[in-house]
Amino acid sequence: MNELKRGERGFSLIELLIVIALTGIVTAAITMTVFQVFNMNTRTSNRMAAVSQVQNAGKIVSEDILEAQNITAAVGTGFPLSLNWTDPASGNHTAVTYTLVSMPSMPPAGPQRLQRSVTVRPPGGPPATTVSIVAEYISVASITPTQPCFFPNCSVRACNFTVTATVGKESETRVYQVKPRPGS
Repeated sequence: MNELKRGERGFSLIELLIVIALTGIVTAAITMTVFQVFNMNTRTSNRMAAVSQVQNAGKIVSEDILEAQNITAAVGTGFPLSLNWTDPASGNHTAVTYTLVSMPSMPPAGPQRLQRSVTVRPPGGPPATTVSIVAEYISVASITPTQPCFFPNCSVRACNFTVTATVGKESETRVYQVKPRPGS
């Protein structure tokens, strides 16, 4: 074997093992940090999607309930929910029906879509129907009266609309208290 000349030094086995161990610890710490950043980003994105779905459902359903002159809701959750009104200015009769339908990419017992079907019938004209999805990932939705005469077909339009959206492991629940404006 070659002997080391004076002034030449090498690394001992212990020094090499310490460097490898420290490199492993630093690499593990960096990997964990990156993983947590990606995980937090996914959770935040799912949370924002759930909040958006709940807000959209609450806004549109509340507006339609306030407009309605006639409300019919199914026993239990209140869905399907049927709302009818006639616009005094145009004479158009509007019928809105909300239903919960399965999402194509989810199992039957999974989150659902809140579907809105609107039929507008002008006086003496043919009806026109449009169907749209108001919100997705709805895991719970219910309509409950806040006054005894709300269902069915009552002129009092006060109710609570409770909706929960679940995206991934994140969920958001809101209760919308829908009351007619004074004098309306």
